[in-house]
Amino acid sequence: MDTITIRETITIDARPHDVYEMLMDEKKHTQLTRGTASISRDIGGVVSTNNGYSSGRIIELVPGSKIVQSWCAADWPKNLSSTITISLFYISGKTKLSFVQRGVPAQQYEEIKLWWRDRYWHPIKNVLETGRVLA
Repeated sequence: MDTITIRETITIDARPHDVYEMLMDEKKHTQLTRGTASISRDIGGVVSTNNGYSSGRIIELVPGSKIVQSWCAADWPKNLSSTITISLFYISGKTKLSFVQRGVPAQQYEEIKLWWRDRYWHPIKNVLETGRVLA
């Protein structure tokens, strides 16, 4: 199966710690995506998000600055897994988020890329930049 890499860079008017916690705190993550999340903070620990649509394991964590996970979608072949790397940099009072996902099935590239934008990047910016409390 042909795979491709997704690369995204966004700037969020918030501290890296706050962005990190939106992604790693189960309660905040669940509220953000409107889908249940179970997220380990241990290397090798299991991650399941979006009501089980995505799952994987923690490969590396640097609190406030880096998240690396194996990642696969429920509708992918059982033997297929990708790797996501989220790096957070504090620049001029804002967070630069660098996202790389290696191993995405080529035929689902656009769908997955839009999924990240709609489920994560836009909502995170909205919540952290407006100060809106998650309901």
